[in-house]
Amino acid sequence: MSLIPNDFSGFVAVVKRDCETCRLIAPALADWASERDLLVYSQDDPTFPAGCDGVIDDRELELSYRLDIEIVPTLIRFNAGREESRLLGWRREAWRQLAEIPALGDGLIAFSPGCGSKSVEPGMAEKLAFKFGDTRLQARRIEVAAQQDEQEIAFERGWSDGLPVVPPTEERVLRMLAGTTRSPDEIVGIIPPNNVSCTVEKVAINAVLAGCKPAYLPVVLAAVEAACLDEFCMHGVLATTYFAGPIVIVNGPIANEIGMNSAHNVLGQGNRANSTIGRALQLVVRNVGGGLPGGVDRATLGQPGKVGFCFPEREHDSYWESLAVERGFAPEESTVTLFAGGGVHPIGDQKSRNPESLTRSFALTMRTVYHGKIYGRADALLVVSPEHMRVFREAGWGKARFRAELDRRLTIDGSEVVQGAGDIAEGMPARYAQRRLSKFQPGGLLIAHAGGGAGMWTAVITGWAASGPKGSTPVTVPIRS
Repeated sequence: MSLIPNDFSGFVAVVKRDCETCRLIAPALADWASERDLLVYSQDDPTFPAGCDGVIDDRELELSYRLDIEIVPTLIRFNAGREESRLLGWRREAWRQLAEIPALGDGLIAFSPGCGSKSVEPGMAEKLAFKFGDTRLQARRIEVAAQQDEQEIAFERGWSDGLPVVPPTEERVLRMLAGTTRSPDEIVGIIPPNNVSCTVEKVAINAVLAGCKPAYLPVVLAAVEAACLDEFCMHGVLATTYFAGPIVIVNGPIANEIGMNSAHNVLGQGNRANSTIGRALQLVVRNVGGGLPGGVDRATLGQPGKVGFCFPEREHDSYWESLAVERGFAPEESTVTLFAGGGVHPIGDQKSRNPESLTRSFALTMRTVYHGKIYGRADALLVVSPEHMRVFREAGWGKARFRAELDRRLTIDGSEVVQGAGDIAEGMPARYAQRRLSKFQPGGLLIAHAGGGAGMWTAVITGWAASGPKGSTPVTVPIRS
């Protein structure tokens, strides 16, 4: 017998020898077991407690897992196979009342709290879930010999982005899947370029590889969903010779809940969530979709952000509405915005103390996005730092006013940027010579607030190409639990 009979009426006690409280009450259990309505399950020694006939061996911890035992000793009363009540630790009067044995535990102390169950020791929950749980992983299992190096195998088989990865064992994948309520076999999207169906389980595997915590998985899933939207055009982002890769911008309460960094070095290294969420998305595209550099990924130079680029907006002290609110979401909603971006270009203005001067300064740098003579063909993401934001806040400039003034400063006579102007062959076609041209098309400039509280630095990140049939449109999706 390994589990409770379906028609069992009586009591179950779960104990382990390596527990002072269990050893304390062993005589009481031996006396009671003779009554034949008590089943004793031992987690570590089937000869314990001594004097109990028929102690049931639970060293595999299946019974403890299925009954969700957290503390030993645990006493459970069953009626026709159904649990009616449960006691944790030793409470003499409560045990007597539940067992209806007035003299149970005579001579023992009245209370002892017990110990942690072996089934909840670190890493054990995932192992038991894989062995006995209802979730069954569908991914192919790769056997690794004891003398083989797991990291080297990952490199050799092309599962890595060039950096070491975390081996996705069954236990780690199950632990990752616990970060979402979504079914492991749910289809998240069709991953380009090979257009392969991607399940929640496959995303979880790559999140493990990337080094994510389970709490990050809903954000990774949302990023994958966004990347699969036609308007984002992930296939094009891969295939272009430009520098672009998907940049993940997180808004809403979840950023704080999972410990993301929106302050100092926000676009750099050092924060686990920032660093691994974007990496997980890129690994999904690589390992599920087949988006390999030199294959469909045809970037001439690329950029470090293609390993993974993710950051949250600094919302708690922002003067302006967030990027997600601008895009139609409520402040309390958690979202992911995906932007096909290239490298980070700094805007350093240490002198401007009024919004007019600072806006002109921004515009002067932003005119060079993609190319100083190309207008309307690339989007951009402007990341405004807190010290620069302070200039606008003190002057009472809202985001809409800033946008309008910036657009005005980014509008130019076409004659200045047509091909050949300034003795530069590159530029806009001659037909634009008599037009006023805006650097970005309507909706093509995203603005976010992030960064540390010191330093008058803002960043502009060049987009790949303007939205439409030949480019990528930024997309925002809600994060589901």
